[in-house]
Amino acid sequence: MKKLVAGIDIGGTNTVFALVDESGTIHGSGTFPTNRYEKFNDFIIAIRDGILEISKEVDFPHKIAGIGIGAPNGNYYTGCIESAANLIWKENLPIVEKLKILFGGVPVVLTNDANAAAIGEMIYGGAKGMKNFVVITLGTGLGSGFVVNGEVLYGHDGFAGEYGHIIYKRGGRQCGCGRRGCLETYVSAPGIKKTTFELLSNENTQSSLRDISFANMTSKDVAVAATKGDKIAIEAFETTGRILGEALADLVAITTPEAIFLFGGLAKSGNLILEPTKRAFEENLLKMWKGKVKLLLSGLDEDNAAILGSSALAWKELNR
Repeated sequence: MKKLVAGIDIGGTNTVFALVDESGTIHGSGTFPTNRYEKFNDFIIAIRDGILEISKEVDFPHKIAGIGIGAPNGNYYTGCIESAANLIWKENLPIVEKLKILFGGVPVVLTNDANAAAIGEMIYGGAKGMKNFVVITLGTGLGSGFVVNGEVLYGHDGFAGEYGHIIYKRGGRQCGCGRRGCLETYVSAPGIKKTTFELLSNENTQSSLRDISFANMTSKDVAVAATKGDKIAIEAFETTGRILGEALADLVAITTPEAIFLFGGLAKSGNLILEPTKRAFEENLLKMWKGKVKLLLSGLDEDNAAILGSSALAWKELNR
């Protein structure tokens, strides 16, 4: 009987689940709005029912051997989602314990979405065979997953690796965490939008982006303008890439990874973000690391990356 695992990705907007084999092939998936259920127990039951429903549709004998979950503030050690700002349930949520009961005691593992992306990169993506690497997720914030000697770095409390919250500029932009100047307020989709508007305010350069309001502008608008040669948009990417490259050069001094992978919405802009990041990265590395650390775009399929990451978490646990 073929073994499958259930991969679950819990986001602030949607929850996605799928059955995945060890090669990364998806055998059915489902989704529903995360905030559909006021009570967390009802949410858990909906996940169970959804997984069992797609299991019925798999056309070969199989068993669900384990479950991996990627969630905001997911704690690997406690098995709880702890005070996630973008979920409607504000208490600590013992999701591992509840799903383990509902699925008859199979192994259930939880981590945050960036760590899940790192494990997915190691199992299914560009980090196959690597023991030391970092995944940087560039979306509404900046997430990070550190892999050291083949293991995810969790720290003593399960929350190590929050690189988006190192301080880039003391007293700088307000961050959702309550502090000012965090790296993710400059290097993220909202961050590049703010940088673009600062450039539009400070310079008289003609730009198509002047016709878009702050509320309506997206990082994709900036990327499209940059590909068309818009000088403000290009400068916004140059500035964002420089900040990211400098920060990643500092990161190397901590874990000396073989590679750093960029993943997420902002990374979809490709060389617009990658090239200025690489320049600043190499310029700011200590001499002994120059040319040794690869800076790459993620090798994961963007559409299924979250599910592949959470399922890879389960496979990694099963194969220990």
